[in-house]
Amino acid sequence: MKKILVLSLLILLTVSICPLSGGAQEPGVAIGNAANEETIHQAIKVKFIEGSAFFMSFIALALIAGLAFCLERIIYLNLSQINTRKLLRTVENKLDQNDLEGAKEITRSHRGPVASICYQALARIEEEIDTVERSIVSCGSVQAGLLEKNLSWITLFIAIAPSLGFLGTVVGMIKSFDDIQLYGDIHPAIVAGGMKLALITTVGGLIVALILQFFYNYILTKIEGIIHQMEDDSITILDLVIRYKRTAAKK
Repeated sequence: MKKILVLSLLILLTVSICPLSGGAQEPGVAIGNAANEETIHQAIKVKFIEGSAFFMSFIALALIAGLAFCLERIIYLNLSQINTRKLLRTVENKLDQNDLEGAKEITRSHRGPVASICYQALARIEEEIDTVERSIVSCGSVQAGLLEKNLSWITLFIAIAPSLGFLGTVVGMIKSFDDIQLYGDIHPAIVAGGMKLALITTVGGLIVALILQFFYNYILTKIEGIIHQMEDDSITILDLVIRYKRTAAKK
């Protein structure tokens, strides 16, 4: 888990630092694109400085850290999704052949919550059905907790980003009032600096929160889908255990 998070952070830092390079272009087109990119980068840098590098740096860090946790969750959830129907069909065939150890080995060789639940059920297949069912429920709860891990960090950065922006707003307003008190005048040029700080930090914080909220909702949707799949497959696993026990009892 820590390796995935570190890898996600490194990818984000690399993408944010290294400019994307396109294919071969004509000299005139390349120069025009370079001029446009320089203009955009320059505009972002100017607004970053005008919004106070102190506050904007923390907002940028909140974005990078939040995206790192989002990327880590997306990678983990994608790795957790496997063809569960094929897995359970293979386990069913092994149980029909009375090859319990082979079925366990198949579940151990697969990743994902469904494979873990299936292994726990097979490990207790010799016990009572109620015990097996409780084991499936308990393992399902643990796997659901693993799927939702680190979501609290994403919500934290979603809340921190606009809070930093609003803090910059308050500081900008205070700066404007200080300038008015210092010069004894309410001329627009005097209060412009403080108002820029107030507005730019707020915009930056809200943009970061919106970006992270989009990824957060996407992650929640994937988690809900996996949990629903786990619930459906848990019923199938319990049916396989019951059928295996009945077949074993007849023999």
